[in-house]
Amino acid sequence: MEQSKAKIKMFLSRFFKSRELQDEDDIFALGFVNSLFAMQLVMFLEKEFNIVMEPGDLDIDHFRTIKAIVNFVDSKADVNVS
Repeated sequence: MEQSKAKIKMFLSRFFKSRELQDEDDIFALGFVNSLFAMQLVMFLEKEFNIVMEPGDLDIDHFRTIKAIVNFVDSKADVNVS
């Protein structure tokens, strides 16, 4: 989980240079997200964590915060292992 969080924070830091995001910061509410960034985030998560996004996975609540993203990625990884 900590390794996942570190990778996600590193990815996000490339886009949010003027702010150090905290685990609970809502990146949508802060106005940092546009459709291009959302697609880049999804593609990064699929490639970096070897997961496949299903249509039902594209719920905004899975991507609002670093904590939510980590929990989502970990849950997808658990499904892939099963």
